[in-house]
Amino acid sequence: MRLLNPMTAAGRLRDALVDPARANRTLLLTLGVYVLLWTAYASISKGTQGFHFDMVEVIAWSRDLSHGYLKHPPLAAAVAWAWFAVFPVAEWSYYLLAMTMPALTLWIVWHLSKDYLDADKRVAGLALLMLVPFFHFHALKFNVNTVLMPLWAATTFAFLRSVQTRSSRYATLAGVAAACCMLGKYWSVFLLAGLVVAALADRRRAQYFKSPAPYLTVIAGFVVLLPHLSWLRDNDFAPFTYAMTIHGDKNLSNTAVATLGYLAGSMAYVAVPVILVLIAARPNLATLKDMAWPADTERRLAAAAFWAPLLLPAVAGLVTGTEITSLWSMSAWALLPVLLLSSPRVTWRPLDTRRVVLTAAVLPLIMLLVSPAIAIMTRRDGPPSAGVQSHLLAVEAERLWHEAMPNPLRFVGGDGDIALGVVTYAKDKPRALLPGLPEPGAEYLRRSGMMLICFTGDAACLSDVNRRVAGAPSRTTQTAISQKSWGTVLPPRSYTIVIVPPGAAPAVR
Repeated sequence: MRLLNPMTAAGRLRDALVDPARANRTLLLTLGVYVLLWTAYASISKGTQGFHFDMVEVIAWSRDLSHGYLKHPPLAAAVAWAWFAVFPVAEWSYYLLAMTMPALTLWIVWHLSKDYLDADKRVAGLALLMLVPFFHFHALKFNVNTVLMPLWAATTFAFLRSVQTRSSRYATLAGVAAACCMLGKYWSVFLLAGLVVAALADRRRAQYFKSPAPYLTVIAGFVVLLPHLSWLRDNDFAPFTYAMTIHGDKNLSNTAVATLGYLAGSMAYVAVPVILVLIAARPNLATLKDMAWPADTERRLAAAAFWAPLLLPAVAGLVTGTEITSLWSMSAWALLPVLLLSSPRVTWRPLDTRRVVLTAAVLPLIMLLVSPAIAIMTRRDGPPSAGVQSHLLAVEAERLWHEAMPNPLRFVGGDGDIALGVVTYAKDKPRALLPGLPEPGAEYLRRSGMMLICFTGDAACLSDVNRRVAGAPSRTTQTAISQKSWGTVLPPRSYTIVIVPPGAAPAVR
């Protein structure tokens, strides 16, 4: 019966993780189970919703590999391209990729924490991060934010080691990782600026900046970034224009509200681990001060590397009139366990570790058990969205295409949500004809042909399709897609499909 006792099981896991001979092997197994549980949860609970727009957009980018895109730099697309070169495009495989990002982050945090935490606190810190929504609920939506999580952790780890040791290996690794962060999302400029601030605030700054380490970091980062920098120059820095158009040029009141929301929301996301530590350790005012801004050199460097990237966006948002959101802080928490637990004033018992480990283990199990109920509750009333029907529509679209011609389906356009969904699931792996994606040459498009899809009755979309076809020979078909969801037959959705065969006159926007 003791084996069935949850606290006993948590204690056994804790014992294995604090044992140097078993720790790394146990950690890898634990993270593997963690990934599988949350992947199963997502595959069931989100089955009635379809992929989020960000996820299908990344797949569309991956079909047009480039050194950059209108909205973002290219790393997320490259990761998706590599992943789906091995795995099929399916809900389970995409959620598996998504959960790999927080798992990699936790693995890096495990090694980073070794420099600051004893064995029990190290295990507890990892379990505490598993309670942060960024490491499961939000991570399930693979996009440019989630891909930053392991990259920010790796950059922070290499940077801290570089300042401590001035090792050329860690300096170079810091530069490569930092460049990859920028290739993930330009938001990473706050990490780089924050780490510079941390280095300047460190008592060893003179030795660090007189050593080759920071310059090796800059050179390595520049080399990795060079192709993207060239792309930015050739494309008039389009992603920056896009970002400022969407988020910039706001008045002071809107910016102030957004900044307060960023700070409050970011703290709310990590409220559970913070509260658990406060309950277990019961720190006094002196301890809280030592946790937030330590006196000793090593821990103060880590604290500065934690606070600066987290707070600099608030300052920049107010100064530049840019709206920011707390969701963008999801990559900034690798040092949270160090901040909460590294103080020698923080008393932490093995019993506290067992309790936190048990809590972290129970959460995904509970969510997996209730995932069918979540799927039913989140099912939409009325006609399903394009995302829900994407896999069925892709089958029908390819059937219609191949009935008319032997050539593979190369291009899909029309309504953005519909086109991205069909591009995601179609076996021919077509490219999307949508704003923000590289436009194929007119001659290549003429030789390939294209398919344009709208919801039947969507006058604006159909008008855009007519402009795109521009009088070229085409064939128009209407089809209705219906499906079952958890025993319920959903209302059918009607689509208008326009096929422009290969060899037709070039289409224009």
